[in-house]
Order: sequence, then C-alpha cells, then structure tokens
Amino acid sequence: MEISHEYELAELFADPQWKQTERLILGGGSNMLFIKDFDGLVIRINIRGIKHRVSHNDVFVEAGAGEVWNDLVNFCVDRNYGGMENLSLIPGSVGASPIQNIGAYGVELKDIFDTCDAFEIATGTIKTFTKHDCKFDYRDSVFKSELKGKYIITSVKFQLSLLPNIKLHYGAISEELTKRHITSPTIEDVSEVVSHIRVSKLPDPSTIGNAGSFFKNPVVTLKKFNTVQKKFPAIINYPAGEGLVKLAAGWLIEQCGWKGKVVGNTGTWMNQALILVNHGGATGEEVYSLSSQIIDSVYNKFGVKLEREVNVIG
Repeated sequence: MEISHEYELAELFADPQWKQTERLILGGGSNMLFIKDFDGLVIRINIRGIKHRVSHNDVFVEAGAGEVWNDLVNFCVDRNYGGMENLSLIPGSVGASPIQNIGAYGVELKDIFDTCDAFEIATGTIKTFTKHDCKFDYRDSVFKSELKGKYIITSVKFQLSLLPNIKLHYGAISEELTKRHITSPTIEDVSEVVSHIRVSKLPDPSTIGNAGSFFKNPVVTLKKFNTVQKKFPAIINYPAGEGLVKLAAGWLIEQCGWKGKVVGNTGTWMNQALILVNHGGATGEEVYSLSSQIIDSVYNKFGVKLEREVNVIG
C-alpha cells in the first residue's frame, strides 16, 4: 500500500483489519535485506513536497518523507543552502534519514536536523520531535529503539545556512579538491567531490546488484583501541567522543582479506570491502551468511565485533 498524504495513514489505521497485522514501513528500500518473504502489510511512504523559509542567514527546509534524499540535497546545493553537501548521493528517502541518523564525510543528519513530524500508530495523531526527542547516536535514534514500530515519519525539517561552514577534513575530500586545483571550495564543489568519491568506490546498481555499505564503523573504548593499535599500528581511526574511538570497518574487513573476494553468488566490492555485492542469483540468505563470515573473521583477527547497518527482514 502506498501512502501519499498524512490523512491516508489515519484512514489506514482506523480500519480494524490492519490494527493487528504485522507491518513493514518502506521508504526507498535501499537499507533492507530480505532473508525471507514478509507476510504482512507493506506500507510505502511516498509523501512528497519541499518547502523552504529563509530567516536572516538561516534556512529552514522541510521535505516530505517520500522525497528522494539526494533530490533534496541537490535542491539545497542548487540554492546555496549549506549543510547537506557532505551527504550527497546517499541512497534512500528523507523519512529514513533521522531513523538511521545517516552520515558521511564528517557530517551526520543530527548536525542539520531541526524537527520531524511523525504519525503515532496507536493514537492516529501527528507528533513533532525535536533533536533532543530523537536521541540521536551513531547510526541510531529513538525510532530504532524504544519507539521502533510506533511512529511513521511523515516529514523532516532541516536547519541550513546561507553562510556555510564547509567541512573538508574527513576522507579524501581535500585531496580531491587539490587535484581539481580548487582552493576556495563552494558547497557545490564539495557536493561534486563527495559524489565523485562515492561513485569511484561504490558499484553501479544498474550493472551489479549490491547491498550497499553493510556494516557500521565500530566504536570502541580508548583502552580497547590502544590494545588493538599496538598490534596493528596502521589501523584507521577517528575520535568518537570522550574515551571513544571510531574504527573504519572497511579497513578492518580488507585486512582480513575480504576485499574483492567472491563467495558463491556473493562477494565484496573490489574497490570497497564494506560493500557486499550480488554476482548474480544470490539470495538474501546468502548475503546474510557472507556478512556473518565477515563478522567472525574481523572479530577473530582484531577482537572487534562488527554490527550490520542494514535492516534484516525475516
């Protein structure tokens, strides 16, 4: 069932036949792995529309949950609304962005989030959530924990700026800008560079099926990091708050010999070990099995437990 307006959700859940039915809320579907058929009601959120309001140097942009994320990024970059440019080319829908607290290249959704509206299934009413309400964490939010399955996000509002604070320190952004002889980058430059880097690392889904960036970058204690670093001095790491260190999951997987490896119909991408691919005919169960082998391999080598980023259905 496809939902194009908020009132359709109220009508849907007012119908007694759906109240006890197992439900699956679907946006773009890019972050889901089905290992079995889903026996229930699939609700695809296709609420569209983008509104924006300028207040001094701040810009408030509100988008329907069904908008394609990268379309929204392009909308803002084209108008020089700064803040989203590092999140260019992330697959998925706007409605999924706060659930996952999506992030890339030094920026997370929470950094530009203002509020979101969500439909409460139990009461049939719309509630507005602030940043504090959402309890954002690394690839996590309240919608993945205590409120999982209780709300359906209908729109998200972002706070951007006409005086952008351009962030170039993460990944290969600065290196790519230097290659292009860009010394004073605009948000459009950053968006183009981020998109270029992502395309160079990620497989084209039109030519090879893939399950995207499959694992979270693990966050470990400083004590644990020091122990691992003594054995593996080249380990890639980033600060993750007081007493915490974030490790690069792709690097860990690559060190275990998985980069570009083919296992049956599945494998990892030749340019990025974090990406699991379908070489033809692979089932969700096969992809899940490969991910389990990778998790075990990384844990045995580094003592670090990887966590799947995708939602496993079944």
